[in-house]
Amino acid sequence: MHTTKPTDAYTNNPLIHRDRRLGRSQSPWVRSFACDDMSVLVVCRGPIRKEAIDVFREMGMTKVGILLSEKDSIGYPRALSPELRVMDPKHVHAVRDYTGATKDERIERIQQMIAICREHGYRYVFAGYGFMAEDAEFVRTLEEAGLVFIGPGSYTQRAAGAKDEAKRTAIANDVSVTPGVNDAAARTLLAKYPDTAALEKVAKEHGLTVTAGKNDTLEDSAERVLQAGYAKRIDLYTIEELQEQVRKIAERLLAENPGRRFRLKAIGGGGGKGQRIFSEASVVPGLVREVLGEVKATGVGDNKNLLVELNVESTRHNEIQLLGNGDWCIALGGRDCSLQMHEQKLVEISITQEGFAAAQAAATGRKADVLGEQLDVLRRMEEEAERFGRAVKLDSASTFECIVEDGRHYFMEVNTRIQVEHRVSELCYAMRFTNPSDTSDWFEVLSLVEAMALIAKHRGRLPRPVRGQREGAAIEIRLNATDRALTPAAGGVIVSWSDPIEGEVRDDQGISIKNPDTGLYMRYRLAGAYDSNVALLLATGADREESFGRVREILRRTTLRGLDLATNLEFHLGIVTWFCARDTWAKPTTAFVVPYLTLVGELAFEARTVDLEYAFQQIVRRRVAAAGEAIGPATKLALERKETLLARPLLLLSEEPHYLSAWLSEQHRNFEIADGRVRWLRNPIEVLAATYHLLHLDDQPGEPAANRIWDHDQDLLDTALAFYEALGKLPPSPLPWVELDRTLRESTTPQWGLDATRWDAVRAAHAGHQLGLDLLSLLPLIAEKTGFYDLHLNDDLSITIPDRLRDPARQDAMRKVLVPPPATKADEIVAAMGGTYYAQEAPDLPLFVSAGMHFEKGTPLYLIEVMKMFNKVYASFAGTIDAVLVDNSVVVRKGQPLFKVTPDEWTVEEDPADRQRMVRANTDRYLAQVI
Repeated sequence: MHTTKPTDAYTNNPLIHRDRRLGRSQSPWVRSFACDDMSVLVVCRGPIRKEAIDVFREMGMTKVGILLSEKDSIGYPRALSPELRVMDPKHVHAVRDYTGATKDERIERIQQMIAICREHGYRYVFAGYGFMAEDAEFVRTLEEAGLVFIGPGSYTQRAAGAKDEAKRTAIANDVSVTPGVNDAAARTLLAKYPDTAALEKVAKEHGLTVTAGKNDTLEDSAERVLQAGYAKRIDLYTIEELQEQVRKIAERLLAENPGRRFRLKAIGGGGGKGQRIFSEASVVPGLVREVLGEVKATGVGDNKNLLVELNVESTRHNEIQLLGNGDWCIALGGRDCSLQMHEQKLVEISITQEGFAAAQAAATGRKADVLGEQLDVLRRMEEEAERFGRAVKLDSASTFECIVEDGRHYFMEVNTRIQVEHRVSELCYAMRFTNPSDTSDWFEVLSLVEAMALIAKHRGRLPRPVRGQREGAAIEIRLNATDRALTPAAGGVIVSWSDPIEGEVRDDQGISIKNPDTGLYMRYRLAGAYDSNVALLLATGADREESFGRVREILRRTTLRGLDLATNLEFHLGIVTWFCARDTWAKPTTAFVVPYLTLVGELAFEARTVDLEYAFQQIVRRRVAAAGEAIGPATKLALERKETLLARPLLLLSEEPHYLSAWLSEQHRNFEIADGRVRWLRNPIEVLAATYHLLHLDDQPGEPAANRIWDHDQDLLDTALAFYEALGKLPPSPLPWVELDRTLRESTTPQWGLDATRWDAVRAAHAGHQLGLDLLSLLPLIAEKTGFYDLHLNDDLSITIPDRLRDPARQDAMRKVLVPPPATKADEIVAAMGGTYYAQEAPDLPLFVSAGMHFEKGTPLYLIEVMKMFNKVYASFAGTIDAVLVDNSVVVRKGQPLFKVTPDEWTVEEDPADRQRMVRANTDRYLAQVI
């Protein structure tokens, strides 16, 4: 039994604390649950692989192996899989891409894995949260081969993993479900064989063994025939027939629910894959192809069933962490995963009954009522989750996922695997296992991966644990390789990564670990073959506000530098600050992120129409001209010296709109705008210092000048801050800034016990320190013009999203502002992003476009597969394809020419001189409100 913290030089997180805590000394009962003799083959990638290896080592296991494919990090220069730096080479096993492209390939890979296990003596297999983790056929094959899967067994995988079967189980166990249809495949079969006789006939023709149930309905019979067909690997209907049936289902549902949208879901999807939202039936056949292709269910004999469910628009995404051993099932709190985009989660926040109760007790009015309502919803979700887990004999970790709308919730699906965000729950709750014969004899497990391994080995011997609170709250940030608009952007090289700070839990696949011999960072290329996730950044706190504050500090101080590198680090600082500045208990829906991004795009657009350097020069010129002889050479020199102090951080805010969003959120209570003019409620000098702090440009010893405030600017800032600190010590007690500023500007009569000479000197110093700070006022004016604060929090913790931010056309336009399309010539179309280029929806379907074809604006041109997601790219203008420049199914880079074209209308490029004149004229309009 492992009882000490890991000392491995490659363990990056001393804060993880996965070691077990024991009651009394290790008793025979505690020692009986040792797992050090387990031998495990890990068949997943990403942060979970490194985490699993660390946990298994901490549990005393010495035989842990991994697979390595041609698509793994090892296949790319400067992307050596960090695990390989310390792995015994004989425990690293080369295979072809082990998810496989077709069903035959998947079967072949499974047999290869079984052969590896037998040859090298692995008895257990761990698949993390990859595709293999929820493949019931994979798990069943392992079980039949005498191997043990560390995860839900095949029975649970079938009963809960398939979305259609899970929904039927939920209904049978009084679990609230989303309205819709869950048997599109059976309906397709019944459209061809509409009665029992016809079903029996087709089963006989194909030699299918179908065992009828005593009380089978016609729909039950169709399901049994389908299952028999899957087992024999034959198709009883075509994809085209399925497409037509789902179209009819969609047509009916849309007619019965006018104005509502629906969601199409493949039963084998997960992590946002295999799902599409639609509002008209005509697009559904194409979406059927897309979702089946995305979950690799287009092969002969694949289960192609689909669900069509009502899309609850104003919804939050909550999920409950479950753990079971086949007999008992326990809920370990929940997570709010509503901050997501395109079904991909970005931020996960703990939700616990203790947290809601404490927050409700501290709140008043409507907020207290809302928190009490959410507490009730969480209790019901946990009760239903445990009931569902027992019904499917859950025998490992899984997640019960729900959508929440006000005081109601609907079950969506169960992910029969550990999830990316599992750390959020395990940081909040420990699991205490107690000897049924002696309550003083117990041990606690702090890791869900460890709990999964314990269950895999000891199963029914493990008593039902009791959860105990560790931390009051936890939050996880997904650091992804995406650009400013959150579009996948793989291929960059990380050159340096700052060390974790106190309180930071970083699961980064080992990427940021330095070479133990040299202490230097080892460069890492983000290959992006599978997922955009680079790392998981977590923080905890006594309550939600504290956990948010800590993770914001982590984001503020995290520095990633590289070549052609793009991550969503800046986005996260902006959005976390948005919530910190309003209320961390706010209730964003899954529809929040895209409007928020659109708002940031509006900021970016407007900021680019303001020339800050020109503005500062104009402020200095006009202030000097207005003062005339009152300003001497020394004051003029001081003004000139201030330019970098002021312009440098403001230029950074202007160039990075996510930072500007963070600044506007952080400072929104420090100013007010009346009659088009900014009135500061806080000393602008303090605001400037806070700006340097936000941008992590504070005075940092040892940092190069490029990464910190410059020395002469620091001297100016320190002098000003010291001056106002000294003023604050004069009687009377410190005055509010507005009153202090007015007194110093307007009063010619000495104040605060100062003589006339001293008073004049103080007033002159105040005027000097404030000179040029008018530049700061441009930022609130930009916010006002763009309506930045129109996106606001309501008393019930809901968020008002202005209609303009929901407009798809505006969203697309602002996405292009955030990330302008690659530079291109007027007669060509280039790749919108890097990835694998596909010229058609599926191999048996026609090309999207071909040479000589005329296309209209909005015509689909090609697909790009990047990081497991298919992105369909549409024409932004009308024209004719003159030539196709790339082959099908090849990897392309962003900006690479794909087609030579003749546009219907030729665009005229903007004259740079005209652009500069427009920007300066707009800047002058802003300055008129400032000076």
